[in-house]
Amino acid sequence: MTSWQPDWDDFPPALLEFWTERHLGTLTTLRADGRPHVVPVGVALDIEQRCAWVITYGTSRKAAHLAGDPRVAACQVDGGRWSTIEGTARVCADEASVRRAEERYAARYRTPQPNPLRVALRIEIDRFLVSPAILASPA
Repeated sequence: MTSWQPDWDDFPPALLEFWTERHLGTLTTLRADGRPHVVPVGVALDIEQRCAWVITYGTSRKAAHLAGDPRVAACQVDGGRWSTIEGTARVCADEASVRRAEERYAARYRTPQPNPLRVALRIEIDRFLVSPAILASPA
């Protein structure tokens, strides 16, 4: 396993490819008692804004947990290839952030259905954990 702190101007091509291929992942938030809460999500990396996005309902547990502890981990796996984003997240309910998150999600997955209760979770990335299989693959 390798740890990589974002140098957004020199992003490893194989890691960028892995985070733009269509993979579902998980998001881990922390409950008030410290236990992890892990749920399946789509994660959209945003190179221009130097973050990652998750879209969800404003009433979701994952959104609520961030008020108590903003630390998160987002992970995706494909066979022997995997990567985890570690960072902090905040709930963004403003129209511009939600639209940006929806656009990034649509670019990776598909256009999300309209949802007036949608919020965006903006993940500020501290580091990536990366499997050796990703770094060994040609980009």
